[in-house]
Amino acid sequence: MALSREISAFCERVGHQFQDPDLILRALTHSSLSSPTRPDNQRLEFLGDRVLGLVMAEAVLKRDRAAKEGQLAPRFNALVRKEACAEVAREIDLGAVLRLGKSEMTTGGRRKTALLGDAMEAVIAAIYLDAGFDVARDVVLRLWGDRLDRVAEDARDPKTTLQEWAQARGQTPPRYVELDRTGPDHAPVFTVEVRMDSGETARAEARVKRQAEQAAARALMERLSKGD
Repeated sequence: MALSREISAFCERVGHQFQDPDLILRALTHSSLSSPTRPDNQRLEFLGDRVLGLVMAEAVLKRDRAAKEGQLAPRFNALVRKEACAEVAREIDLGAVLRLGKSEMTTGGRRKTALLGDAMEAVIAAIYLDAGFDVARDVVLRLWGDRLDRVAEDARDPKTTLQEWAQARGQTPPRYVELDRTGPDHAPVFTVEVRMDSGETARAEARVKRQAEQAAARALMERLSKGD
């Protein structure tokens, strides 16, 4: 099966040429476009999450051989969270080749953090199935790049950081408001907005409400830090 020019270019950006092109096509197919003859990427997403987890668990152990579990766990979480996967997906323009149904196309699915993060995990699984763990690990470590070097800083809890920022300026703690909940009951997507006394806000979405709150806090903290 020949891949389109766009998907072939995407594989070059990823750094892997597939022996089985069907794997990458499946990894890029969202459930909104699936059919009995066109499987979606959910099973690959499940596997890719585990492959990514093993790669990052191994990496954080090697990077700091003296760190204790309490230090390693937040670093690991920062590297495998959906937002981190989505960031990598945006860097390689994964959204441009996502295969979406009309409903997701019209609601900006190519830019959604949840969809991009899921697809990135599916791509990792596709590489693993196509070429094995060593190749998948090499691709992941290259794509994640310097995130591994700055993970100790990234692992700080953003909700706590934002609350400390507010308290230092005499403000009440930030408020988190659920704006929307979409998707099926077994896989909801939450949209949350964080609000400050001073009027600043930021929004984020995730499949777990707390993760959406963390992502919103992180986005607002980054914006506030640039303004200080």
